[in-house]
Amino acid sequence: MVTSNANDPHAGQPVKTMGPAPEKAAGVLIMIHGRGASADSILSLYPELDVPNFAAIAPEAAGHTWYPHSFLAPLAMNQPFVDSALSRIESLVADLLSRGIPANRIALLGFSQGGCLSSEFAARHPRRYGAILALTGGLIGPPGTPRQYSGSLEGVPVFLGTSDPDPHVPVERVEETAAVLTQMGALVTFRSYPGMPHTVNEEELSICREMLVKIPGETR
Repeated sequence: MVTSNANDPHAGQPVKTMGPAPEKAAGVLIMIHGRGASADSILSLYPELDVPNFAAIAPEAAGHTWYPHSFLAPLAMNQPFVDSALSRIESLVADLLSRGIPANRIALLGFSQGGCLSSEFAARHPRRYGAILALTGGLIGPPGTPRQYSGSLEGVPVFLGTSDPDPHVPVERVEETAAVLTQMGALVTFRSYPGMPHTVNEEELSICREMLVKIPGETR
């Protein structure tokens, strides 16, 4: 049974995988689920992405929720959960790097809460990732949050897709995220889908697939 640390609630939670071992894969895709979902649910997108030469790694949130309130709430209201979630992603990336997998072969894909965490993680820990794929998510914090991130994303391909309107993620926040990540040096593709429910559509999956297959790497 997994127990939760009150100060770091997501530490030690399960991590599910699909596909080849990271060391034998063309790239590694870290997949981050949304509120009330699970590692298995986000991994259900892996076959739809049709990148069988990629390793997929999906951490699971304690209680199936990465943080308790809206991502637009004051930052303190979602602590220590947001910091714990970002630390969980950081530990997965650090482990891959320590195993000799370069950052430009590591991609992050998240939906909803996972999309918010993917974009926030990329902004706080910028490097030349393979891709950042944030589906219906954006940078975390209330309107007017300072976006004084340091470092460069060095031309990282980023995809931001969202429904418009969305019941949880204002399109304006996704547009702000696109502007911030562009300023940090990312190559951002932004799409909004009028009237789409809070879900992922086929065009989004197609764009994600196109970005992933361009990641440099050889199956070894």
